[in-house]
Amino acid sequence: MPEPTDALLQSQIEYYRARSGEYDDWFFRRGRYDRGAEYNAAWFRDVATVSKSVDAWIPHGRVLDLAAGTGLWTERLAARATSVTAVDASPETLQINRARLEAGGHAARVTHVVADLFDWSPEILYDGVFCGFWLSHVPPERFDPFWNALRGCLSPEGSVFLVDSRYDPTSTARDHRLEGEDGTTVSRKLDDGREFRIFKLFYQAKSLAERLDRLEWGSQLSETERYFLFGTAAPRSSR
Repeated sequence: MPEPTDALLQSQIEYYRARSGEYDDWFFRRGRYDRGAEYNAAWFRDVATVSKSVDAWIPHGRVLDLAAGTGLWTERLAARATSVTAVDASPETLQINRARLEAGGHAARVTHVVADLFDWSPEILYDGVFCGFWLSHVPPERFDPFWNALRGCLSPEGSVFLVDSRYDPTSTARDHRLEGEDGTTVSRKLDDGREFRIFKLFYQAKSLAERLDRLEWGSQLSETERYFLFGTAAPRSSR
């Protein structure tokens, strides 16, 4: 029997709130996420590839950072964009995000918004929307509505930058187990042993591009050597 969407989404919010203090361990390959020199080196090579592409995309205008988390990407966006709106359902992660922006001298360009992304709508249009590791947490039945909502966030020449996880068991913690490449949910543990169920879907560049094409989005999507799917998308109807 499928797991109830609303209950899983609430568990997902609770997980990321509880995980805020250890979230960056995943990105920096620390603790349970340290997979050894070979895998860690591959991870950071892939991070460098994505980072270079993000830098080339960032508009000199208003940028919306969806599920902004602890600010690992918000800081990069704020260094180049005129302004950034960073939205996340977790006040704990946004507190870390704010501190990171203040330390880097970019806080004045960033507005932080605590909101459930499925209930939030923007008051302005954006020149770019950054979607970092969020699409994989969107329930399957909300895929189309999510992209329709993104369309309503963009200025006429605006675009989306997407980065997310490829299916690879070494991308997650050593005590995490993925549930198959076609799975839609996983169990996630914290350092203290607490466990949560969340949505986690894995996309491939070709099939995702085809799916977006059916929704009237043009896209240029790529995959890094091992860990990430990334690229840009824009609604064709606004061009």
